[in-house]
Amino acid sequence: MKDMVKISNLNQTFYTKDGELEVLKNINFNLTKGQILTILGPSGSGKSTILNILTDLLKPTSGDVVINGKVGYMFQKDHLLEWRTIMDNITIGLEIQKKKTDESIKRVERLLKTYDLWDFRNMYPKELSGGMRQRVALIRTLAVDPDILLLDEPFSALDYQTRILVSDDVYRIIKNEGKSAILVTHDISEAISMSDKIIVLSRRPAIVKSVHEINLVTEGEKTPLKTRKVPQFQQYFDILWKELDSYEIKQ
Repeated sequence: MKDMVKISNLNQTFYTKDGELEVLKNINFNLTKGQILTILGPSGSGKSTILNILTDLLKPTSGDVVINGKVGYMFQKDHLLEWRTIMDNITIGLEIQKKKTDESIKRVERLLKTYDLWDFRNMYPKELSGGMRQRVALIRTLAVDPDILLLDEPFSALDYQTRILVSDDVYRIIKNEGKSAILVTHDISEAISMSDKIIVLSRRPAIVKSVHEINLVTEGEKTPLKTRKVPQFQQYFDILWKELDSYEIKQ
């Protein structure tokens, strides 16, 4: 299986007036095509730092980062512009990159129709629920046709029930569109339900404490909600809970 992302011997140290702050130490992992990989770890363990390196916002102190394809970034907040319609919000990346063509607009229209947002295309963000806004944010990220999606705690601003429903939507869209994704979270259940693979980071300076291939079989189409009901789900949860060494980790 083709590696979309391969990180080798990655180290990150920040230099401040108080001295050196070592954040990442000899990090190694890979993301294969079509896979959802979750980075799970305590707050401050460098999860978002890894994403910043992958988006080239930050240069690593040392190590190798190989990315095969275009990267799209979905933030914690939807960052929708309230004065633009849903369609105009979704196409803003195409405008900025000067890629707003007939072909790209057809792709956006297909996404809107496929994922039940077509009827809302002329509405404004304030008219949508929090869950729908996150779906719009994902479609906006997909509009520029990235190969790899980086998701930085994309459900953290939602209430518990909504985040479970939206995670189903996001999972389905990623899988249906054949994208590869890296999800950052500190929610164990979210990580298990969404992922094909989980890497667990230690406290700072973070090392890769363990890697888990998640194999949960459900009846019919696999979704995060269905995986939470599989008996083995609790087994994964118990293992991951023991590995995480921070009281900040949420159940």
